[in-house]
Amino acid sequence: MGIESEWIWMDGEWVAFDDAKVHVLSHTLHYGLGAFEGIRAYDQGDGRPGIWRLDDHVERLLHSMRMMRMPTPYDLDALRAACLGVLVKNRFSSAYVRPLAFLGSGSMGLGARDNPVHVMVAAWNWGAYMGEDGLANGVRLRTSSFARNHPNAALPRAKVVGHYVNSVLARYEANDDGFDEALMLDTNGLVAEGTGENVFVVSGDVVTTPPATNILPGITRASVMEILAHEGIAVREQVLTRDAFYTADEAFMCGTAAEVTPIASLDRRDIGTGSPGPVTKRVQAIYTQAVRGQVAWLRHHVTTPG
Repeated sequence: MGIESEWIWMDGEWVAFDDAKVHVLSHTLHYGLGAFEGIRAYDQGDGRPGIWRLDDHVERLLHSMRMMRMPTPYDLDALRAACLGVLVKNRFSSAYVRPLAFLGSGSMGLGARDNPVHVMVAAWNWGAYMGEDGLANGVRLRTSSFARNHPNAALPRAKVVGHYVNSVLARYEANDDGFDEALMLDTNGLVAEGTGENVFVVSGDVVTTPPATNILPGITRASVMEILAHEGIAVREQVLTRDAFYTADEAFMCGTAAEVTPIASLDRRDIGTGSPGPVTKRVQAIYTQAVRGQVAWLRHHVTTPG
């Protein structure tokens, strides 16, 4: 499935897909200083799209820009309207929404400060990020040889364009070695996250996830923790070593793109039975229903156009 649509929002204007272009000397293309978000909209059962935790995503984009010292030409309300508008303009009932803030052409070099800041919002149809089989039966991970960026080298709370080179290399390595995804450790050898997902392990009646110190504190991660708390399942943030996965009863990863995806194995060691466990399936089912507006106590997280 491609990433085509009819219209893209660029700097406050609607631009036809084929005309949404930037100059080859755009600063972000050369140096990676830009911020972006990954957002999903789901059909609410009546053909209307509903965006899951829209304000949280837009606020994180603005925070990322602030951390990168990028001036913000649009406020939350304008970006919120653009994200909803791209769905309406393209007649999408379900879609992946991608806002991106980047520096255009002007000056070159690491010290350039006067390049214009551009913002665009695109949307496209995107199915299961890890595949339908991965969602249903779990994915196979390997521990990456690439360490997650140190917090003092790349601010982990910012969702920055250039940071993802680290993730791309880890994902390539895992896929080339026959795995679906990578588990990334930090520079101290502690579990961080996947290449684009947060991770959880289930042991007994407790669910554990790494603290938000060496990871991007994901919005889906926050949703999962909210669901676990509501269901009376103990969840704690605690440092983990990779062998916690080897001995866990079950494990899963989550993210806007990945949604809630079971982890079947790590480093060719089955986790639990090697199949999705009851806690994973429970969280996955509630999340899947919630993003479609079917869970009353979570419906406030869904924003629809109009």
